[in-house]
Amino acid sequence: MSSATETTKRVVVAAPRGYCAGVDRAVVTVEKALDLYGPPVYVRKQIVHNKHVVETLEARGAIFVEELESVPEGATVVFSAHGVSPAVHAEAAERSLKTIDATCPLVTKVHHEAKRFASQGTQILLIGHAGHEEVEGTMGEAPEQTTLVQTPDDVDSLEIPEGTNLAWLSQTTLSVDETMETVGRLRKKFPLLMDPPSDDICYATQNRQLAVKQIAGGGCDLMIVVGSQNSSNSVRLVEVALEAGAKASYRVDNASEIDEAWLEGVESVGVTSGASVPDDLVQGVLDYLQSKGFPAAVEERLTEETLQFALPPELRKDLRRSAVND
Repeated sequence: MSSATETTKRVVVAAPRGYCAGVDRAVVTVEKALDLYGPPVYVRKQIVHNKHVVETLEARGAIFVEELESVPEGATVVFSAHGVSPAVHAEAAERSLKTIDATCPLVTKVHHEAKRFASQGTQILLIGHAGHEEVEGTMGEAPEQTTLVQTPDDVDSLEIPEGTNLAWLSQTTLSVDETMETVGRLRKKFPLLMDPPSDDICYATQNRQLAVKQIAGGGCDLMIVVGSQNSSNSVRLVEVALEAGAKASYRVDNASEIDEAWLEGVESVGVTSGASVPDDLVQGVLDYLQSKGFPAAVEERLTEETLQFALPPELRKDLRRSAVND
């Protein structure tokens, strides 16, 4: 390969990428709980959808469980960033568990919207993916009044009595474009459909998708998205890249999952990561690309993110008490 050819290669890393405020808050919550109470600290479901983060916290003494029945009575348990239903809170109280709720405040906002609409007798059309913890938690706020809509095509089969008061809500980590397409289809079928007070899709999800669009739309042979398979927002970034014009797009947990065949004939590579991915995993991908003859990455920044969320109040109270005692 000639040096002239090498100089045409380019790697662009998206910004913003990686940790959002909700993920950072959730991970720090588990870390602080381990420091304060000592291991083990139980966590219901994965604190965030990233294999590397979960394994790192497990090494420090966090125990991840699927359901509360696996948590010893009276133990400390952290609820994940994706939120839980009222039934889970009730079960924790029955079993005298010390709970720390690390639900992302933006997810909590959707829960509040669901409760408000339900209290007004409004039926809720929740746009999201079946089985996702966030969807299960939101539906749990008003199960009798919530119908799940997974894709735009699902709208055609909805059968709702005429005159029903309807509102839509959405999972926070969806594709912005597909969600708006679904809302458009819903509004065509149900002209009096009510909107949530503000957009449910979180700022970080939108920013990461816009940053990927910017890179993929500028001519991109390959987009590599760092993120775990169960991370909804990471999977969406792969789809967004392809829709925006990337010739190929793949999701990897880390650099070891990159197939060298993906790089054949590739001049321009874009790299980004989902909202629950530590930046050292992205750096690992950039280092791998350099080892294969690509130049150092150029960062393309769409916007600055400065939002921060306070730690859960239960944890803040114990941290203050600990500081006074020290």
